[in-house]
Order: sequence, then structure tokens, then C-alpha cells
Amino acid sequence: MALDENIYNLRKDKLRQIEALGQFAYPYKYEPTHSIPEILTQYGEKPAEQLEANRVDVRVAGRIMAIRLMGKAGFAHIQQQGQRLQIYVKKDAVGDKGFELYKLLDIGDHVGVRGYLFRTRTGELSVHVEELTFLAKDLLPLPEKWHGLTDVELRYRQRYVDLFVNPEVRDVFVKRSQIVKAIRAFLDARGFIEVETPMMQPIAGGAVAKPFITHHNTLDIDLYLRIAPELYLKRLIVGGLERVYEINRNFRNEGISTRHNPEFTMLEFYQAYADYKDLMDLTEEMLSSVAREVSGSAITKFGEHEIDWTKWERLSMREAIIKFWPEAAGAKPEMSDFATQQSMDALVKRLNAHHHPHMPYDPQDPVGKTIAAMFEHLAEAHLIQPTFIYDFPLAVSPLSKNKREPEERAEWVERFELYVAGMEIANAFSELNDPEEQRRRFEQQLVERARGDSEAHQMDEDYIRALSYGMPPTGGEGIGIDRLTMLMTGSESIRDVILFPLLRPEKQSVPEDAESAEA
Repeated sequence: MALDENIYNLRKDKLRQIEALGQFAYPYKYEPTHSIPEILTQYGEKPAEQLEANRVDVRVAGRIMAIRLMGKAGFAHIQQQGQRLQIYVKKDAVGDKGFELYKLLDIGDHVGVRGYLFRTRTGELSVHVEELTFLAKDLLPLPEKWHGLTDVELRYRQRYVDLFVNPEVRDVFVKRSQIVKAIRAFLDARGFIEVETPMMQPIAGGAVAKPFITHHNTLDIDLYLRIAPELYLKRLIVGGLERVYEINRNFRNEGISTRHNPEFTMLEFYQAYADYKDLMDLTEEMLSSVAREVSGSAITKFGEHEIDWTKWERLSMREAIIKFWPEAAGAKPEMSDFATQQSMDALVKRLNAHHHPHMPYDPQDPVGKTIAAMFEHLAEAHLIQPTFIYDFPLAVSPLSKNKREPEERAEWVERFELYVAGMEIANAFSELNDPEEQRRRFEQQLVERARGDSEAHQMDEDYIRALSYGMPPTGGEGIGIDRLTMLMTGSESIRDVILFPLLRPEKQSVPEDAESAEA
């Protein structure tokens, strides 16, 4: 029998003994007068004399995180909401049954205590227990050396343990909730309406990504888990909801890394009568406000970097390539080098002749796609402080409005992405609202699908019909909540900010008798 099974059975036996003392094995409720954080806030600085002179009676509950027995008395620490409070249990105060219950408790059990506050000889605020109530038994031992686990996947897999063993993990998710709350308050105050759009869609649209496919039995149709809510939110702009947002779950059938999880959370918002430059201003204001609200400062730490959410830079995509062009590759490019297939061929060859690693390159790709790839290859990793990269190639932006300048209108669009600490955390457009141009863009994407690009956008006839009813000039933006939380909590993996990240199936252990049979 495995060690865990031995402990499980021993603790089950303790549970039966606890029942024999008159306690419920699984009681229905407990009514505390205070939470542990409330006690620490209200009485944490009160001196022992004041607590003695003005007795403070409390009923409080928590999980036992440390326990020790000393003859006819004992001390334990109970935890609630990530904070701990010491309790003192004396046989004379709780009676024979109460003390027998105390001796049957284990680390991880939940208890309720009634008593009064005092300070021990060492000055620690504690509860002198007069009544002990059993609330739940931890039948499994906590994994040894949990804090130093090198197999962090175990922490993600058993998040329910991670949260109460590591208070700093709990703090990350409390802060994540505060980030979302601050974003909602910011947008609500500016007249935005929060909405919900379908998570199962007949066409996977609004982004360039590979979708998950599911099936509806009654209708006998395949559906896609949404890769973005964009096209539905813009339908609402057509319908007259002029400022809308959704904090939504998206699903993309892509790889897993420290910055990618197939299921993730996005904020998407759309503002009628605005363009992408308006959204840059709004984003600066919103994220600097959120940082101050959540962290108490506009500066947050991420790895070795201090991110200042009040200092923003704006570079066009071509300017970023020029700025970060490696010296080894020779003279910096001119703007004219991005103009034609021939000039881009020459630029890529010049780069790859003198720079490693080589930039992947397909001469059959549209020029704009090559420019975007060059930007990712050269510039992304250098964008540490908040930086807007604006003016994207049309070839990688099927939903954006063309630039308004005549000389660039044919190949460039009004789009920006926001980068912080080398990560893209936002994407925004002056939204394309010409239905005939949108149809042409979709048709171009279909050509890319035919060439083998499985992530190219599909045709969406209903969306074109919606645009045909007239959508006003609109700016739209998506912000990744998971990556934003990483940056504002100093978490270097996306799995540290998602409560239950997607993991490989757990390996099943082979029973010993099966192993011997195989041998």
C-alpha cells in the first residue's frame, strides 16, 4: 500500500474518532464573528494590557498550517485569506473532549475557535480558545518541500494546494481580480457598456488563428470555439451600441509556452467615431490608471526590468525595424527598402548574410507579410517599456482600415500593437467599415488559405451584410488580460496567472504487481 493510502486511512480513522467525540464529520456551517484579516487589522497593534483590560471575544475559522502539542496545552496557526493567526488550546479551558479533539487534528484540517484575544509571552497576538469546533479533515498530506518544487507543473495541477500553501500565489490572483475590476470601472465611467457575445460560432473570425472545433448534435452542425469576439462586437456598433466591451474567454488551437495558453482572457472594446490614435491615448490613460489602482504605483517590476506605465513610445513598424537593425548587417534600411518585392528580397538577404539566427523567409509571401516577420525577428524583444508599434502592412491586417495618406493607402493600414517587456499585449485598428473592401479582404484571405495558411480568415457573409447597413467610423482594441497580469504581478509564465492552465494528461503510475508481472 502506498504511503498516501496509509496516511489517508489513518486520518479516516481519526475522523471516526472525532465523530465519536460528538463532532460532525462534515458540518454544514460555522458562524464566525471576525475573519483573520479583520482581527489582524483591528487588533494587530493593540498591546497586551489593552487586550486584558478590554476583553475581545471572537469566533474565527481557518485551516491549520502548523500545530504542536505540549502536555496539556498546545499552539497552532490557522490560516484564512492568506493570513495566519495563532491559537492557544489548553485542556482546562476547552475540557476533556475539546482537548481530545485537538490531539486528533492534523495540518490541513479546518477548525472554528471561540475564545478571546491575548498576547503570549513572546508578544504574538493569539486566541485563547474556549471552544473548539471541527469543520473538515485533510485526508491527504501536503507534498513535502512544496515551496521548493522544481516540478512546477505539480503546482499548476494541484492549484487548490498551491493557493493555501503559497500566499504569494494567492496574491497574484487577488491582484488579477483587481486588474479586471479596475478596467471595468475605467470603461464604465466613460460610457462603455459590457456585453456578452457567442463563444460557439459558425465561423471562426475576428483574428488570425487556428480554432477548436466542436459539434452541435441537435442542429447537426460543426461550430468553432471563438478565437475572438470582434466581429460580433462590431455588429453591435452597427446596431447603435456606440461604446461596447467584453472581457471574454478565447480559444486558439496553438502551442503552449510561457506566453501562450490555448484558453485565455481578452478585453475587447469598440468606440464609435474614434480611430486608432484615439485608442492609443485611451490605452495610455487606462493602463497607467490600472497600474496605480492595483499596485499603488505606476511602476511595476517584471524580471530584471522596471516597467513605467507613464512613459510611452510610439514607433511605426518600419521605424522599429530601422531602429533595431543590427550593426553586423550593415547600414540601416531606408524607408524605400520596404516598398517592393525586389527591395525586400535584397534587405532579407543582406540581413541573413550577416545576422544569426537567420530570419525565416518565403519569397512567395506578400511583401507586407515579410515586413511583419522582419519586425518580429528584429525588434519585438527590445520593446521593454510600453511601446506602440503602429501602421501595419495590409497583408497581415484583414480587418483594418487603409491609411488615409494617399501614398500609403494601398499597402498600409491604421493598426497598432502595444508591446511591453518584449510581449505583445494589445492590438487595435481603425476598423474597416467599407463592406465591399471587407469582401475583397476576405477573398484575399481565402487565397492564403488555398496556399496552405490554415489560420487565414474565412469569408463571413453575415458580417459583410451587417457592414452594409452602415457602421460609423470606429476604433477597436483587444488587450490580453493574462499577459497584462503577468506584467503587473511580476509573473514570468502565463501559467502563473491562470488558475487552471491546460496541462498534459497526468501520467498514471503502474502498480507494483503489474510491473512484476511484466518482468
